[in-house]
Amino acid sequence: MPIELNKEARSEAIKSIERYFQENMEERIGNIAAGALLSFFVEEVGPVIYNQAVAEVQERLQVRISELDLEVHEDEFQYWRKHDAQRKGRK
Repeated sequence: MPIELNKEARSEAIKSIERYFQENMEERIGNIAAGALLSFFVEEVGPVIYNQAVAEVQERLQVRISELDLEVHEDEFQYWRKHDAQRKGRK
C-alpha cells in the first residue's frame, strides 16, 4: 500500500524542506528538487514510520480489548441471590 500525502500536506512539506535547506545548508534547494527529495523519503522511509504506527495502534487496541471484559462484565445467575437478599432485608 503506497503512502501518499494529500496536496496540502505535500505543499507544506516541500516548503519546509526548502526552508530547511535555506537555513541549514550551504546551498538552496528548488521546489522541484525538494519535491523529489520528499518523494524519495516518503517512499523509502515512510513505510518504516507507517508500520511502526500500525504496530503501536495494534498494541494499544490489544490492551483495550484485554480490559473489555472487566468493563462490561455482568455476573451470571444473580436473580436468586438478589431475591434472597431482598427477603432478608424485609425481615
